[in-house]
Amino acid sequence: MEMIIDVILKAGRSAVELAFFVLLPVMVVMLCLMRLLEARGLLDALVARLTPLLKPFGLNGMGVFAALQISFVSFAAPIATLSMMEQRGTSDRHLAATLAMIFAMAQANAALPMMTMGLHLGSTLAFSLIGGLAAATLTYHVFGRHLSAVEENVDESLQHPSAAGAKGVLDTINLAGAEAFRISVGAIPMLVLSLVVVGALKRLGIIDLLTQWLTPLLALVAIDPTLILPSLTKYLAGGTAMMGVMDEMRRAGQISVEQLNASAGFLINPFDLPGVAFLISAGRRVGAVWKPAALGGCIGILLRSIGHGFWA
Repeated sequence: MEMIIDVILKAGRSAVELAFFVLLPVMVVMLCLMRLLEARGLLDALVARLTPLLKPFGLNGMGVFAALQISFVSFAAPIATLSMMEQRGTSDRHLAATLAMIFAMAQANAALPMMTMGLHLGSTLAFSLIGGLAAATLTYHVFGRHLSAVEENVDESLQHPSAAGAKGVLDTINLAGAEAFRISVGAIPMLVLSLVVVGALKRLGIIDLLTQWLTPLLALVAIDPTLILPSLTKYLAGGTAMMGVMDEMRRAGQISVEQLNASAGFLINPFDLPGVAFLISAGRRVGAVWKPAALGGCIGILLRSIGHGFWA
């Protein structure tokens, strides 16, 4: 019993520190910046310029906005855009391509805070874009070619608050700060639970056993066994939980900056159990196209993993 209480207390302390001292400051700054750019109409202008360039990849205007959201806000941000796309009559084929792109890209709620651990943001964003575009293209032209391409009066305009005058700017900042606080606080339960499970598995020796069993297999493909723990955490509990485990491993000197960057392709993306479940809840049609989107997303993640492996 004493061991369990000790694991819970340590997990709780680590989760709160990570949420409030790492995740919250980054989310506040990035969300304020994004919301101000939205309110000023600058993001709309950027989306309008990029849309013609990205149409061959199977993306429309709102798909471009979803890419900006996952890259600079969080993995949860595109859910509103996916829901809006479904309501406004975007075709199933475009929905699948956009969902695949989101699955394959690096989510800001993990990538941006992990800069403090030594993650190279420039290469992460570059490979994220490459993987996302590859995932969208393959889904639209190959895996989702059987889906309907019929658009039903699509309205791609995006509704944003106004930031006219000092009061409008202050209101936008306050709303963005409140949103960042909700994201950070909402991450705490999953962080605590995942860190408790990870801590218990460590104390019971299960992680050591898994590492021992899997080391020969991983050696065949030149993968470091120290990545077993963050990988298990990521795909079972999500990217934020993985970030918590990676933070502890970096503090303990168990993983290097080179290993962190080499593994970013398959560790920093929303394609995990919590992420997939959350994103496909955006709507009935979004949930119906998750299979071709998952296939495209896997190819995009594979390309990102290869790129990060060679770059690091």
